[in-house]
Amino acid sequence: MELTKNIFFNTDKLVQNSTVKISYTGKFFEDNSEEVFIHYGFGVAWDNLSEIKMEKTELGFQAEIDLLESDTFNFCFRNGNNEWDNNDCQNYVFNLEKTSSDLVVQDINLSIDRPNRLRKSYIWSKKVRIAVYKIITYIPKLISGNYKRKITNE
Repeated sequence: MELTKNIFFNTDKLVQNSTVKISYTGKFFEDNSEEVFIHYGFGVAWDNLSEIKMEKTELGFQAEIDLLESDTFNFCFRNGNNEWDNNDCQNYVFNLEKTSSDLVVQDINLSIDRPNRLRKSYIWSKKVRIAVYKIITYIPKLISGNYKRKITNE
């Protein structure tokens, strides 16, 4: 997903407590800089401030960042010559979405009343799959005449 020119994420949404891969093809990539660092923090006060070196690839400079629980993800870039790409002094700021708990099931009882029934249905499903496979494989050979039976000498 491209949220800003020359910055790409490997996901459609930036979600709290997840990992995101960032690709940067901006000014420093175009200028063929050898080293680029991403300087990042969370929230208005840039909490948990960190800086890591990005890996240079054909697709740009890339890094994986663990997103923390916050409202925003803020970052800027600097190269080895201590020059900054900070979005014209505005920094790159993206909102983080809260982790969705809609699909999380809580307080469930995982006991199985009749494990035999589950095993029998599994065995029958395997038998049906094998039968279907044999039909799909051997019927066309029988029709075309390319199927030869093994003849045993007794």
